[in-house]
Amino acid sequence: MWVLSTDRTELHFFASPKDIPEEYAALSHVWNKPKDGPPEQSFQDIHRIQEKCAKDGTNPRNFVSEKIRRCCELAEKHGYKWVWIDTCCIDKMSSTELSEAINSMFHYYSLAAICYGYLRDVSGTAFSSRSNTEKRNSLLPDYRSWYNSIRASIWFSRGWTLQELIAPRFFVFLSRSWEVIGTKADFAELLHQVTDVEGDLSIPAAVLRLKASHTDFGIAQRMSWFGRWQTTRPEDQAYCLLGLFKIHMPPLYGEGNNVFRRLQEEILKQSADTTLFAWVGPSGSLFATSPRHFGSNWMQVVYKPPLVRQT
Repeated sequence: MWVLSTDRTELHFFASPKDIPEEYAALSHVWNKPKDGPPEQSFQDIHRIQEKCAKDGTNPRNFVSEKIRRCCELAEKHGYKWVWIDTCCIDKMSSTELSEAINSMFHYYSLAAICYGYLRDVSGTAFSSRSNTEKRNSLLPDYRSWYNSIRASIWFSRGWTLQELIAPRFFVFLSRSWEVIGTKADFAELLHQVTDVEGDLSIPAAVLRLKASHTDFGIAQRMSWFGRWQTTRPEDQAYCLLGLFKIHMPPLYGEGNNVFRRLQEEILKQSADTTLFAWVGPSGSLFATSPRHFGSNWMQVVYKPPLVRQT
């Protein structure tokens, strides 16, 4: 696992997250597209900057993108020496490393001491200056404005951020100016509404408050949380859900929707939860072709595990 040092933004490798000295932070964000600004810096980009600065004695942090620099500065300010950022801490030129990262993503976020959720399209200047009591008062214009902006944030449409929201114990939302605007526990009810697409199919507030684990809910219900999330590549609809079901399987880009059937088959090998089939789809098929089938079409089935006879 590669991480960045927050003081110099240099890449360091550790065999596993547990080998990283002291705690580390992680960043959850939406990758830039060409129309959004400069492209995200890759592992190779950071490595080249690091090598150049090693020769002339300058600090690499002064030459990385603003997003990476601001994240490192904030993490350092909060006392963390290391930070993990998916865009530049995975060597995507290595198929082996990419496969390991995809299968370990949920684990990486769950072990982070803090995860920053950067909402590049949400302003928090006026809102963050309010007291906690005022923040919960939905009659305030500032609150209503912030509520509307966060509901519309692109962060809540990116497939990978679903697990990035659920996995970490401590998750902090940041505005576009990198101000802290609240934790997922602070805004559990609001986030429950934000992710609500089909009545009661949103992420339960208890999960966001850490009063319940995502594993306390059936397969179909966890699938339904995918709701409004989207991925650029169809295969990622399955890969971004691996951690929610504790599944490991090799990524095979190019197989299209067949990957979701492969995910369900892997779940079947490890779980007796029959809600996996609680959905409405093409006749004659036991398997859904997308997690969206478990949104508006899934049937509300209460899963009860079979009784085990005592001998």
